[in-house]
Amino acid sequence: MDKKVVLITGGSSGIGKSIGTYLTSKGYVVCGTTRNLEKYPDFDAFKLITLDVKDQQSVLDCVSEVVSLEGQLDILINNAGMGITGPIEETPHEEILNVFDTNFHGPVHMMKAVLPQMRKQGGGLIINITSIAGYMGLPFRGYYSATKGALGLVTEALRMETKSFGISITNLAPGDFATNIAAGRYHAPVLKDSAYEEVYQKSLDLMNEHVDAGGDPMEVARKVYAIIQQKKPKIHYPVGEFMQKVSLLLKKILPGKVYEKLLLNHYKL
Repeated sequence: MDKKVVLITGGSSGIGKSIGTYLTSKGYVVCGTTRNLEKYPDFDAFKLITLDVKDQQSVLDCVSEVVSLEGQLDILINNAGMGITGPIEETPHEEILNVFDTNFHGPVHMMKAVLPQMRKQGGGLIINITSIAGYMGLPFRGYYSATKGALGLVTEALRMETKSFGISITNLAPGDFATNIAAGRYHAPVLKDSAYEEVYQKSLDLMNEHVDAGGDPMEVARKVYAIIQQKKPKIHYPVGEFMQKVSLLLKKILPGKVYEKLLLNHYKL
């Protein structure tokens, strides 16, 4: 089979659907995933497969189905994820565990499931969709930042561990894009008479404005395609507005308190 086979987690909407649609137009064989296949009876952009990244058996079944259908699995794009907002102090612990299960443990389950197949084939590519938020602790998004930051560090470690197998692993960190992530995000409730009530509500409103005014997810899809064309992908790729990408450079070169002040001003805290 000449065409490369791509598996995209969270492929039914948003960034995942954009990536899948774009890669299909470029001649790739794309399998996307969703937790609730019955919700998409008319989905025809590419093949959809049932998957819950938090369920290890579901992960193994999904990878096995792709290999059985297509005979190979060349590229994994770990895109499935969820948002979470709230004060560090007031976010319920079960929700913290849930977001780590989805955004961190889920991609790890996927990588562990595809690596044996990629070794068998003599190579492969894994693209972990993290976030620019994973490079910094953002106020009232601290747990989201933590999940994406953790995945970015695992990406760095795993690409060194698997280099001798011909497997490339990279991290693609989007900024704000116009998707339905805000609708599916867990919001810790704004508690009346909480010490954080006013400032958290203001930050929540600002976050939603950023997502609503975000860029076209197809920009992420084009970046994924560009990465796939690279013989030796880099470790990290940011994608987003100019200032979002500049923020990563500033994080590296500015003193910690100066950078913190920029974030405080940005979020009007």
